[in-house]
Amino acid sequence: MTISDTTGSGETTLFQMMLRPRWIGALVLALALAAGFAWLGQWQLERAIDSGKVIDSPSETVLPLDTVAKPGGPITDVATGQLVRFTGSFVPTDYQLLQGRLNHGTAGWWVVGHFTLAPKDPGGAPVALAIARGWAPDKVTAESVAARLANEPAAQQEVVGRLLPTEAPEVPDPKGDPTVMTTMSSAALYNLWTGVDGVAVYEAYVVERTPPAGLDKIDSPPPIQQQTLNWLNIFYAAEWIIFAGFAIFFWYRLVKDAKEKEDEEREQLLAERAALGESAGSRNVN
Repeated sequence: MTISDTTGSGETTLFQMMLRPRWIGALVLALALAAGFAWLGQWQLERAIDSGKVIDSPSETVLPLDTVAKPGGPITDVATGQLVRFTGSFVPTDYQLLQGRLNHGTAGWWVVGHFTLAPKDPGGAPVALAIARGWAPDKVTAESVAARLANEPAAQQEVVGRLLPTEAPEVPDPKGDPTVMTTMSSAALYNLWTGVDGVAVYEAYVVERTPPAGLDKIDSPPPIQQQTLNWLNIFYAAEWIIFAGFAIFFWYRLVKDAKEKEDEEREQLLAERAALGESAGSRNVN
């Protein structure tokens, strides 16, 4: 705000006007109203959060994989992060290593397997699925475990793990090793697997809940529950904040209007005195 200087004519500045007892009292009242409006705004925000609906997905309930997702297409948002179970066998010759995978903030290696799901019906077609079996802190450990798993005979087993969407395939570094992989891409792995021509594949992968011996469990927390906000309460909260600001502005306008009124009255009084002085001067001359 602009504060004018005090003149010799006795003009009161806006700041001096604000310091008058009546306007200080009005300011206290305006601040009390603003505080009340601000409290109401905070209360509306709290209600907006408390009354928001939580989108709950029972991700920690282990469900059959075929009831959650189907091969040949992307998985849904509801299926993402779901714990699933399924039966089949690992293909011993199709283990791959992924480097640069973080586990509790530490970079290391994933041992990734090719799993063939057992068909539910006799004569049914098999389905391929990528499984991240576990994490190793160094390449030597990862290669040792992968070599051991490759020598184990294929056997039917049940696997429980968290279902996650496939990652985008990476572009190989022209100056680096073209066999190095860092992303969990089902499409890239499918091109490396054996005996999968014409076999359906999940566009997703599973992080195994119980890793094989020699590997650490991959950190795979459940998905964060989403919460919707009550936008009507947020609108009301914004209104109360505006009212709080308006209470202070309204006090300022009252003070400014009072000053302008005093200035007008002072100018009118000075004009009248000047007119009376001129009139008296003219009579004295005559």
